[in-house]
Amino acid sequence: MEMNANYDRIKKDIEEFRKYTSTPDRGCTRFPYTKEDFDARNYIINEMKKIGLNIHIDAIGNIRARLDGKDANAPVVMTGSHLDTVFQGGIFDGIAGVVCGLEAMRIFVENNIETNNPVELVVFVGEEGCDFDSPYIGSKVMTGRLGIEDLKNIKNKDGNSVYDAAVDFGLNPEELSKDVISSTDIKAMIELHVEQSLVLDYENIPIGIVKGIAGLKRLEIELEGVANHSGATPMHLRQDPMVTAAEIICFVNNIVGQEGSTSTVGTVGRIECIPNLVNAIAGKVTFTIDIRDIDEEVIERVTKLIIKKIKEVSKFHNVKSEIHNIGSGTPMKLSNSIIKTIEQVAISKNIKTKLMNSGAGHDACMFKDVTDVGMIFVPSVNGRSHVPEEFTRYEDLQLGCEVLFETIVKLAKQ
Repeated sequence: MEMNANYDRIKKDIEEFRKYTSTPDRGCTRFPYTKEDFDARNYIINEMKKIGLNIHIDAIGNIRARLDGKDANAPVVMTGSHLDTVFQGGIFDGIAGVVCGLEAMRIFVENNIETNNPVELVVFVGEEGCDFDSPYIGSKVMTGRLGIEDLKNIKNKDGNSVYDAAVDFGLNPEELSKDVISSTDIKAMIELHVEQSLVLDYENIPIGIVKGIAGLKRLEIELEGVANHSGATPMHLRQDPMVTAAEIICFVNNIVGQEGSTSTVGTVGRIECIPNLVNAIAGKVTFTIDIRDIDEEVIERVTKLIIKKIKEVSKFHNVKSEIHNIGSGTPMKLSNSIIKTIEQVAISKNIKTKLMNSGAGHDACMFKDVTDVGMIFVPSVNGRSHVPEEFTRYEDLQLGCEVLFETIVKLAKQ
């Protein structure tokens, strides 16, 4: 089945979402439940309405747009991604999957293609976890991984909870349970995403077929010492949390190389210092550690060694330490049957592909206990992502959309 995605529409949609940002002078910043999010959601909902999709917004704000199949009671084939971004991020992460999912739905409608199973485009809330330090909020709620009390306990730096933010946004999180899906509701979940790494672009391969997604362990470390004058306090009498943090940060990099596998990565991504003055010893330092790998045993081993080092170094420098687990995800293997389906589509279109792992997590991960999961990657130019320079060629998005569409057709007609 040869159906072409519309290059111009894909580009127009992507460029439209670029406008909805709180940092127009530097990348794209769009957190959940903000004005930027509200405007972006209105745009996608209006586009869904134009092609007659049945739209449902659930209690946490996930947008679900459905195209009925011949069997209204058959489990749905789902695709989609997220609208939120990291702070000063790019315009393709998440959005690519939403836009290509929308374009796939347009192809269905414009060509009067009928499937046995319903097809649904989902726009998830809060995948990045930048504002609330908790990723995959929408997909976790949809799959029953987060409940009302969890949402009340997940808070941003201002002390506002996800629950309260959702209420202020006009939603009713008390109704969460009504929208939790089960294995009988969904036949497959397939997400298109930009690769966010160098491989496809470097090897000039247009389509990546994801076979596994890395798990993660995310920690927040609080180190509390004694703030004091930088000139008047002797070195041997200091309780300096910055020195402590520096040793731990270097250790993270070293231990990943020594004890990790070839796919292990460790990152200190955010660091805050109080009082953050040029002429004062820090009193408190807070930073995050993000450990990822496709092997859960490796994640646990490296994390335990890091925690042990934090306690040892803190004790040596007479600094108090607190370690908070602020996020975790289990590595997963994706569905062999969906992998084969994507491969069949690519072969029929004479498209070169690469079977690969994803170092980044995605909303699709949350569906592993509910249904078969598949992912399609399109190249990220120079491997840049989570930065303003993030870019994916529109012709690659067009091709990825066509592979996504034909994969959905096969899954929904089987």
